[in-house]
Amino acid sequence: MINLDRRSIQNFDWLTFALVLLMSLVGIMTIYSTTRPIGNEGVSLFYLKQSVWLAIAILALLVCVAFDYNWLLRISTHLYVIGLVALVLVLIIGTTGMGAKRWISMGPLNFQPSEFFRVIFIISIASYLSKMKGLIDFMDIVKAMALFLLIPFALIIKEPDLGSAMILFFIFVAVVFMRGVHKKALVIIIVVGLISGPFMGKIVWGQLKDYQKNRLIAFVKPEVDPSGIGYQIDQSKITIGSGRFFGKGYMKGTQGPFRFLPEKHTDFIFAVFAEEWGFLGCALILAAYLTLLMRGLDTAVKAKDTFGRLTAFSIVIMFLIYFVINVGMTVGMMPVVGVPLPFMSYGGTSLVANFAATGILINIRMRRFALFY
Repeated sequence: MINLDRRSIQNFDWLTFALVLLMSLVGIMTIYSTTRPIGNEGVSLFYLKQSVWLAIAILALLVCVAFDYNWLLRISTHLYVIGLVALVLVLIIGTTGMGAKRWISMGPLNFQPSEFFRVIFIISIASYLSKMKGLIDFMDIVKAMALFLLIPFALIIKEPDLGSAMILFFIFVAVVFMRGVHKKALVIIIVVGLISGPFMGKIVWGQLKDYQKNRLIAFVKPEVDPSGIGYQIDQSKITIGSGRFFGKGYMKGTQGPFRFLPEKHTDFIFAVFAEEWGFLGCALILAAYLTLLMRGLDTAVKAKDTFGRLTAFSIVIMFLIYFVINVGMTVGMMPVVGVPLPFMSYGGTSLVANFAATGILINIRMRRFALFY
């Protein structure tokens, strides 16, 4: 299984690795700044925990680079079953926090199965679609949805985790169209979507907790909940705006450390970063993300086989969706659905999963040559 030689090391994608490492280190710096103790508060350990998780994440990346990615084709079914079992277990023995049951406790550590499952989902759906011949018809899509999307979507909605469930759906749609769809199937999809959309929306709405419904309502009408989610969105906008062009400077931000902005080190870390580094800093971090995405698309284009191309493309789409939703939340252009900013937000499971996905991306680029053994 392990397949590393001098040519592997020479073709290692140092640019992609440097980008995710840089963003993670910036994230740890921002976590430290926004959770630093004020006055008589005790010492915060969030940044130390994230540093430990970063070390684990780098190890996960190296493991995912060490073998030929085609090995994932052979174990994709096993991975998918393991992922589903983990999603079921979290509903049975999971730990409840902030109104949702999303975590499984293992001693001092908590991990979120849905974060790992999105990587498993990408491997599974890419493996399945890569084995098909020709363009995909409507029944192929229905079968793929029944096999890979509906069950995990329902389990994740049940936690509830609307953000992760919707990201699975968007990844599925993107990779199916990337694979190639018959024009007739496309017409049928549009018609079925228009007819079934309201009914599916009603079903999903019924599974949401009250606080999630309030988030969606507050997105449309912020004045409905001015002291709740409306307050958080308003504070996020204030935090970003206060940074202006050059920012207040590192460790000089006030909105996060003085607790004006809730979820400052997790979902709204971009707002804290914007306050300290301003428009200029945001432009640079946005450029880093854009470079990562473009590098990933280049990897997908140059992949030596269909499985590698679909997997790399899906990983890029996943990072893009997470980024757009998270930044959109902080500026009030997207509803607050609890989606972290890749590599920067606090959260060990998310960080390890993202680094594992990056490792697979690097793996595909390393072995893009047709005669690479």
